[in-house]
Amino acid sequence: MQKIIAIYKHEMKYYFQSIAAYVSISVFLTISGYFFSSIFKYYNFLSLEVRRTSSVTSQLNLIDGIMRPLFGNISILILFTLPILTMRLFSEEKKQGTFELLMTYPVNESTIIAGKFLSALTIFTIMLAGTLLYPILLIIYTDPELMPIASGYLGLFLMGASFISMGLFFSSLSENQLVSGILTLGTALLFLLIGWLAPILDPALFNSVSQLSLLFHFEPFAKGIIDSKDISYYIFLTSLFLFMSKKSLDSTRHKT
Repeated sequence: MQKIIAIYKHEMKYYFQSIAAYVSISVFLTISGYFFSSIFKYYNFLSLEVRRTSSVTSQLNLIDGIMRPLFGNISILILFTLPILTMRLFSEEKKQGTFELLMTYPVNESTIIAGKFLSALTIFTIMLAGTLLYPILLIIYTDPELMPIASGYLGLFLMGASFISMGLFFSSLSENQLVSGILTLGTALLFLLIGWLAPILDPALFNSVSQLSLLFHFEPFAKGIIDSKDISYYIFLTSLFLFMSKKSLDSTRHKT
C-alpha cells in the first residue's frame, strides 16, 4: 500500500506541476458551466411558455428539464477531456526514457497501475466536484429531487473511471501521447456509437448490442435508478482495461 501511495503522490505532484491538469479542469468547468447556463435559460423559457398557454405545469420538472440534459452533456465532455489527462501516464515516461527505470523498481505492475489510475481518478473527481455548484444552486433556490442528482453523479463517476482505465491501457502501448489520446477517444466513442446505432439494428440484435453501450447503462443513473447490472458493467469495463494494462506492462518488463 505504501508503494501505491508513493506512486500516487508522485503522479499528483506531476499533474499540478504541469499545465495539463489546470487546463483540463478549467476547460471542463467552463464548458460545463456554459451547458448549465444554456439549459437553465431554456428551461425558464419553456416554463414561461407553459404559463402563457395555460398548459399543465406539472409536466415540467427540474430533473428532466435541467439535470438530465446536463448529465448527458457532461458525459460527452468527459469523453473528450479525460484522454488529455491519461495520454501521458505511460507515454511520456517512455518518451523521456524513464519508463525502463520504472520497470526496474521493486514494485509490481499492479502497484504502478493502481497509483497512476488513482491519481487520474482524483483529478477527475476534482473536476466533477466543481460541477456540484449547479445542483447546489437548484437546491438553494428550488426543490429538486435529490436521488436522481446523486445517482447521476455516481453514473458520471463510474463512466469517468472506465474512460481513465482505457486511457491508461493505450498509454502503456505507445510512447506518443497524441496516439494514446486518439486511441482512447476512438475506443470511448465506439462504446458510445454502439448505443446510437443499436436502435436501427435488427430487433434480435438490439438487446445484445445495446448492453455494450456506455449510454445504455448511464441512462438509468440519470433517471435516478441505481441498478446493480449497470454498476457491474462499468466495474467490469474498468477492470478489463486495467487488466489489459497489467498484461501490457508484463510484456514490457520481460523485454527489458
